[in-house]
Amino acid sequence: MSLLHQIALTFLKNIGPAMGKLLVSHLGSAEAVFNAPNYKLLQVPGIGDKTIRELDFDDALQKAANEIKFIEKNAIDVIFYTDKSYPKRLKNCFDSPILLYSKGNADLNARRIISIVGTRNATDYGRHLCGQLIEELQQYGVLVVSGLALGIDVTAHRECLKNKVTTVGVLGHGLDRIYPSQNKITADKMLENGGLLTEYPSNTIPGRENFPQRNRIVAGIADATIVIEASIKGGALITAEIANSYNRDVFAFPGRVDDVYSEGCNFLIRNNKAALLTCVADLAYSLGWEKPDDAKPVEQFMLPLDLSAEERTIFDIIQQHKVPLAIDDLTIKTNMPMSQLAMNLLNMEMQGFIRSLPGKMYRVN
Repeated sequence: MSLLHQIALTFLKNIGPAMGKLLVSHLGSAEAVFNAPNYKLLQVPGIGDKTIRELDFDDALQKAANEIKFIEKNAIDVIFYTDKSYPKRLKNCFDSPILLYSKGNADLNARRIISIVGTRNATDYGRHLCGQLIEELQQYGVLVVSGLALGIDVTAHRECLKNKVTTVGVLGHGLDRIYPSQNKITADKMLENGGLLTEYPSNTIPGRENFPQRNRIVAGIADATIVIEASIKGGALITAEIANSYNRDVFAFPGRVDDVYSEGCNFLIRNNKAALLTCVADLAYSLGWEKPDDAKPVEQFMLPLDLSAEERTIFDIIQQHKVPLAIDDLTIKTNMPMSQLAMNLLNMEMQGFIRSLPGKMYRVN
């Protein structure tokens, strides 16, 4: 297929991603769209006389030719939605971009992809959570996506660089600039282990309306979206809402009830729009992840001598299983009444020996 016509398709007036895909589907290719007579264009649902009159094919082709000069000069990859390299998770979203501009070496169809979003006004608490999360994610071979904005976004990218985790920044403008400019050094380093991604051609300014559009890529390209600190209004909650609309998993770290930058996270959890997240183990369990064989071994937990006999029995049973155990299974395996088991589990959790997971599941801490 002609790269010139694929890019030109995105420059046609009133032809967005959905309509662009519809045109290609009906006519066979982007090039066929530009060569089709009006009567064939009118056969495409949603295309009327007014739309056709406003189509300036020559102008779109000229802009595309200029864009090709830019991408060739700057070693940028163009990914059309029919290409094998187009992100498969994103392709399943009804409003996904028809075309993406990519720079770097990231595999956008990596086995595990997580998006991390949050407030631009990150606190020390949020930055600490982010760093701890990325450090624990390293052993799972995850690609981390964020928006290269100030605050949590850039913290996530920098922590990925620090921990050698592949990371991709999704931009709300063209690849001829970095916004905000203070993140340029980070963006340049990301090209060595990850990269930059956008649906916007060069010379596209970072207008306010672009960032909600950018957020749908952040949400759609990943298996799950994690919110680390967010106010009740802002891009992070928009991304979480979009992820929910795509039926993707959303997780959020809880915070203090009086903290404005935890208000959004608490809202998502309270309204069942995000699962509560305390550590990577919660995430791995929910997504069915297993550690790779070459993961660093976890230090053997030393059991204190002052545990009761019942607590020792419970601990040994949980420890022997590689996957978390449900409380119903523990009741059967321990032959212990539910009330008695629950009291022991609570005591062990309070002391930090075990951790409870969603669904009344338990694992060794």
